[in-house]
Formats: sequence, C-alpha cells, structure tokens
Amino acid sequence: MKLIQRIGYYLGGFSLGLIILAFFLSGKKTSCSYGPEARVLKNINSKTLEYTDDVLLIMQDKNIDSITIKHVLLKGDINFSNNKTEPRKAPCGTYYIQNDFNENPIALVVENCDSTATLLNLYIE
Repeated sequence: MKLIQRIGYYLGGFSLGLIILAFFLSGKKTSCSYGPEARVLKNINSKTLEYTDDVLLIMQDKNIDSITIKHVLLKGDINFSNNKTEPRKAPCGTYYIQNDFNENPIALVVENCDSTATLLNLYIE
C-alpha cells in the first residue's frame, strides 16, 4: 500500500470520527474548562449566589439587576493579581471579577465557599 493511500485512509477515518463525535456531543452540555479562570467561574456559577445588604443597596441605587450580575459572572475576567487568596480563609476564597455590560465596566468581589458564593462588593467604574 502506498503512502498516499495510507494518508487517504487515515484522513477518511479521522473525518468520519469527527462527524460522529459532533453528532453525539451536539445535544450535551459539554464544556472544556481547564484553565484556572474558567474553573473558578464555573465553580462560582454552579452555586447559589447570595448578596450582602450593601450590594443590594448599590444594585437598587444603580438600577442593576441579577441578570447583569450573572452576565458578569459568566463572561467576566478574574483579576488574580487583585485577589485576596494568599492568606486564604479555610474553605473560602475571594475573587475580583471584571467585565463590561452595556459599555459600563463592572467589577465584583465574590467570596467562593464550599456551598455558596457571596457577592461582597460591587463596583461600577
């Protein structure tokens, strides 16, 4: 068997495998979150989100709803240099998450514990 035939069989099988994989995985909620930022955001979004009283007052004052907060938590960027995770409290870590919503930069300070995530502060820059 010539090299060209081997490459043809390989590419044919490989493309058929990709098509089958795309067919089987198209309806499933599969994700590929291997980076540290993606893992933390996925972990925070999988928990119930609680708000402190100060954050609720800021949200009422600035007309921000929970959908905006969820958008920032889903699409935001974690600023690891601004986090206070070095002297980490036993089960909780505090993360500084930034994103733009309707061209307004929003920053959240979230405390990520074992069963809940608490929104400690909200900054609209």
